[in-house]
Amino acid sequence: MIVPFVVLLLAIALAPLFFADWWTRHYPKVAIGLGAVTLAYYLFVLGAVTPVLHTAHEYVSFIALIGSLYIVSGGIHIKVRGETTPWFNTGFLLVGAVLANVLGTTGASMLLIRPWLRMNRYRLTTHHVVFFIFIVSNVGGCLTPIGDPPLFLGYLKGIPFWWVAEHCWPMWAVGLGVLLAMFLGVDLLNFRKAPKPVRAAHVAPEDGFAVDGLPNVFFLAVILGAVLFANDPPFLREALMLGAAAGSYFTTQKRVHAENQFNFHPVQEVAVLFIGIFATMMPALDWLAANAKELGSPTPAFFYWGSGILSSVLDNAPTYLSFLSAIFGAFVDPDVVQQVQHLVQTGGADLATFVHGEHAEEVRNTFAALQRYHPERLAAKTASVEEIEVAFLLGNAAFNKFILAISVGAVFFGANTYIGNGPNFMVKAIADQQGAKTPTFLGYIGKFTVPFMLPMLGIIWLIFFR
Repeated sequence: MIVPFVVLLLAIALAPLFFADWWTRHYPKVAIGLGAVTLAYYLFVLGAVTPVLHTAHEYVSFIALIGSLYIVSGGIHIKVRGETTPWFNTGFLLVGAVLANVLGTTGASMLLIRPWLRMNRYRLTTHHVVFFIFIVSNVGGCLTPIGDPPLFLGYLKGIPFWWVAEHCWPMWAVGLGVLLAMFLGVDLLNFRKAPKPVRAAHVAPEDGFAVDGLPNVFFLAVILGAVLFANDPPFLREALMLGAAAGSYFTTQKRVHAENQFNFHPVQEVAVLFIGIFATMMPALDWLAANAKELGSPTPAFFYWGSGILSSVLDNAPTYLSFLSAIFGAFVDPDVVQQVQHLVQTGGADLATFVHGEHAEEVRNTFAALQRYHPERLAAKTASVEEIEVAFLLGNAAFNKFILAISVGAVFFGANTYIGNGPNFMVKAIADQQGAKTPTFLGYIGKFTVPFMLPMLGIIWLIFFR
C-alpha cells in the first residue's frame, strides 16, 4: 500500500519534465485518484476510520495555516531598493531566517518571496529561488516551535518552548552560516556576469523601500496567535486562521493585490497535491512508526539521518512524530514512567522514601525536569505520559541529543525536495507565476540539494551527531 505514495512522488518528479502540458491539466485527477485508493483500503479493508480522521484533521490544519498565511501576506506589498548586490541579498536572507522563527517558515516565505523576486529581477536565476527555500523556508526556522511544524508538534508533546533555541542554536548558526557563504559565492559569480548597463535597464530610478498593506499585520498576528491557541473545541484554531484570511482578503485594497500579482492558483495547486500526499503517505508513516526503532543502531546519528532522509520525501512533521515515538520506545523505561506518575499524584511528597531501585537516579532526574519545565502541570497533577517521557529525555543528559537529532534532521532535511516542507511548493508556485526560473523536481535535487545541502548536512553530522 506504499505503492500509491511512490507513484505520486514519481509523478510529481517526472511528469512536469516529460509531459508538462498533460500534467498541468490532469494533476488533480492523479493526486486525488491515488489518495482515494489508499483511503478506500483504510476505510473498507482495514476499517480504520480513526487514522483517516486524524490525517484529515492534520490536512485541514496544514492547509488552513498555509492558505491563511498566503492570503494575508498577499495583502502586504514590500517595495524594495532599486539595485541589490550579493552582500545585500545575503543580509536579506539572514533577516528572513531570523524572521522565520517569529512568523514561521511559511509566514516568512510568503511575506518575503515576492520582494525577493522583485529586487533580483534584473538577474533572477534558479539559485535565487532555491537558496530562498533552503534558508528562509526551512533551515532558518530551527529556533522556536513557531518556526517549523515539527518543532511545534514537539512543543505540544511537552518539549519546552525555549528549550529548542537554547540547544539548537549552534546547529542553526553553523548550518545557516555554511548556506549563506555558499549563496554569497554563487551570487557574486552571477552578479559579475550581469554588466552594469543591463542591471540599470531593469531598475527604476524611483525604486525605494516602502511597505503597503500594513493593516494586514493585525491579521498576521491573529494567525500566529491561533497557532499557539488550545484547539478546544476542535477546529477553533483553523476557524480563527480562516477568519483572519477572509478579513484580510476583503479589506485589502485591490491595488495592493495587483502589485503583488496575487491570485489563488499557487495555493490551489498546493492544496490539491497535498491531498494526495497526506492520504497516500499514511501506510508509509504507519510502517515507520512500527519499525523505526528496529532499523539500526539507536545512535544520535541514526536518528539524524533517519528522520532527515524520510523528511526529504515525506512531510517532515509526521516523520518527526514517528521518530519521537521511536525514541520513547527505545530509551524510556516503563518502570521510570510509573514511578514518576506516582510522584506526580503525590506532588513529590514521598520523593526521598518512594524512589528506589536501579532507576532511582533516572526517576529523580525526570521528576526534576518536570519541576523545571512544567511546574503548572505538576502542581495540577495533570502531567501526561508523553510529558513524563519527554521529561525523561530532557532530565537525563545522555538522551538530549536524540531530541536534537530529530529536530535538526526534520527541519534541515525538509529543504531537500519540493515536498519536504509545506512552504517549498508555495515558493515554487509563486516564482513560476511571476516568471522566475525554477528547477524541475529532479533538477532541484541534482543541481542544488546534492552539491549544496548535502555538504552542509554532512558538516552538521560531523560536528554535532557523529
